[in-house]
Amino acid sequence: MRAQLSIVIPCWNESANLPALIAAWAALWEPGDGWELILVDNGSTDGSAAILAAATLEHTFLRIATVAPPNVGYGHGILTGLKLAGGETLAWTHADGQTPPADVLRAWQAWRESPQPLQTVVKGRRQGRPLLDRAFTTGMSAWATALLGTPLHDINAQPKLFPRALLAEFRDPPTDLSLDVYLLWLAKRCQYAVLTIDVSFGQRAHGQSRWAATFPSRLRAVRRTIALLWKLRSRVA
Repeated sequence: MRAQLSIVIPCWNESANLPALIAAWAALWEPGDGWELILVDNGSTDGSAAILAAATLEHTFLRIATVAPPNVGYGHGILTGLKLAGGETLAWTHADGQTPPADVLRAWQAWRESPQPLQTVVKGRRQGRPLLDRAFTTGMSAWATALLGTPLHDINAQPKLFPRALLAEFRDPPTDLSLDVYLLWLAKRCQYAVLTIDVSFGQRAHGQSRWAATFPSRLRAVRRTIALLWKLRSRVA
């Protein structure tokens, strides 16, 4: 049976987190649920490939996409997974377990219950984050709102969920972390409603975030996002 919802998760050197991640999704799966999980080995060099290969033999809901090393970017991994997706509804989230899998399925339910699902994008709004992280997110949201002239909040929150028709509107999408803001900008430009749901946001069980581990890495992420915002602003103009 063809999946109704395809959930893409890019995984870069997440071998320590993968067993728990896969187990969490398996705990939610029931035959006939209508969703598939696409885990993207996004240029990993840490043994993730062997874990993913073994998991596909055990779980029928799981599919694997592979990006050969080196890692090209978070967005590239997601776009690779979306090419494999069979669902008419698409979603992505992170591999670190900070956003629980159940919240992705809640987003799907909210999408189905929305007044116009085929013209709606659903995104998360993270709860329980440290004050500094919330301040950082507020600043980025203010930049995005000011430069694009449309309200955008908690732009990097997961999950993101949208109808396949919106994917057909992608034009030169970014291959890094700014794919999140690109999706929200595109949704607004194509006159989609953006529905926000509160999601839990916990701690990583293993490893560190590649983009927010240090202050310099945060600054690099800010520069990339602002550069994309200026580019998108010129498209609007």
